[in-house]
Amino acid sequence: QVQLVESGGGLVQAGGSLRLSCAASGRTDSDYAMGWFRQAPGKEREFVARIRLNTYYADSVKGRFTISRNNAKNTVYLRMNSLKPEDTAVYYCAAGPIGFATTRDVAYWGQGTQVTVSP
Repeated sequence: QVQLVESGGGLVQAGGSLRLSCAASGRTDSDYAMGWFRQAPGKEREFVARIRLNTYYADSVKGRFTISRNNAKNTVYLRMNSLKPEDTAVYYCAAGPIGFATTRDVAYWGQGTQVTVSP
């Protein structure tokens, strides 16, 4: 089974930046889509970004977040710039055999990393 472990979360001022990393171990497939969801308290888990053949972003993060991957290291990254308080959430790494924009299409989940953006 694939294990996904996130890192890089923390506290940042509005307008600042963070870089999240997700390291995959176990059986991995470079053809898998990998990406990120986030979930704020009281809200549903929502799609943020993914990468497979192309990159895709939620409208709320377009122009601010950049997803990338290093297949040799089985690692996906999320560079978050111009962070806003509304970006505060637990960010979950995700992987699946097809592209995804909903949680039902995700095969593997990380445990999540907290991102807090202060005003």
